[in-house]
Amino acid sequence: MTRGLVLGDWLAAGIALAAGAVAALLLRAVLKRLAKHAAKTRWAGDDVIVDALRPVAPGAALIAGAAVACSTLPLTARFSGLVNDSLTALLVLIATLSAARVIAGLVQSVASSRTGVAGSASIFVNITRVVVLVMGFLVALQTMGVSIAPLLTALGVGGLAVALALQDTLANLFAGVHILASKTVQPGDYIRLSSGEEGYVVDINWRNTVVRNLSNNLVIIPNQRLARTNMTNFTQPEQPLTILVQAGVGYENDLDRVERVTLEVVDEVMAEVGGALPEHEGAVRFHTFADSRVNFTVILGVGEFSDQYRIKHEFVKRLHQRFRSEGISIPAPTRTVSVRGEDPHAAPLHAAVPHQREASPSPLADTAR
Repeated sequence: MTRGLVLGDWLAAGIALAAGAVAALLLRAVLKRLAKHAAKTRWAGDDVIVDALRPVAPGAALIAGAAVACSTLPLTARFSGLVNDSLTALLVLIATLSAARVIAGLVQSVASSRTGVAGSASIFVNITRVVVLVMGFLVALQTMGVSIAPLLTALGVGGLAVALALQDTLANLFAGVHILASKTVQPGDYIRLSSGEEGYVVDINWRNTVVRNLSNNLVIIPNQRLARTNMTNFTQPEQPLTILVQAGVGYENDLDRVERVTLEVVDEVMAEVGGALPEHEGAVRFHTFADSRVNFTVILGVGEFSDQYRIKHEFVKRLHQRFRSEGISIPAPTRTVSVRGEDPHAAPLHAAVPHQREASPSPLADTAR
């Protein structure tokens, strides 16, 4: 210190700190009102920005007040420089945390707007957050006077060793990035793997893909396996799809009438059942002369994969009721068998009766006799 502390120095420092605290409270109140206003808008980005500024603006005001307070005190040049560097590094760290929240939130918002899923692909969000935090940490060290060149060299050498030790983890990481970059699978898609797993893609993170099946259970699939397996995506190239329902009628029915009645039921289901496509034009295709019926396929349209079960349920019920009211028969599978004996004058062979073999006497019975 160049001179001793006097009462005026303490008063000036106290006023500076109080001014910083008042400014922090005012900024907090203003940002709180801005957050309420941002919540009413349709764009989610303003919510992310205001939410990230709420901690950094009051913190910056407090740090500014502390810096002014230190400048009013008669400190040595070395100690004053150390305090200023420390406060600057602290401000950089706070700004880095806020910047990481803003950028990660914007990436999350963009991914959610494109996929329509709240829990979207977190792999890009995590990578963005880590990159911003590392850059901010290096800037803070440089501000404190720490040379980051040796640190970068050590990180480069250590990164090679880490890469060799974490081959599987890095393989899953790059496989997840490749899956998202190629847009073969996006959060919200309904997929089915060749091994049988299927469901809605909930999230693609740095190691695995989370799939929620129709029984509301989560299936965890490593990204590397997902990138190498055969897979059917029921959402791409478009979400609406067609489903096939098999049916059959007796040979005595008029097939033109059967087709007309079936198409009327299709139009009714498409217009009234939720998840169906009202603009879908139904189709009936007769294809097989079976043992006791003529089989045909009905083509229905659904909005997305899970809707097919409800639509099939309603269609089968309504078609069965309509066939009964129209007198259209749906015969049970039957087969006529003719049996000819060697003697043409022999009596006809009746249905066979299950033969019961007479039980043989037991050894105990023989002994008793």
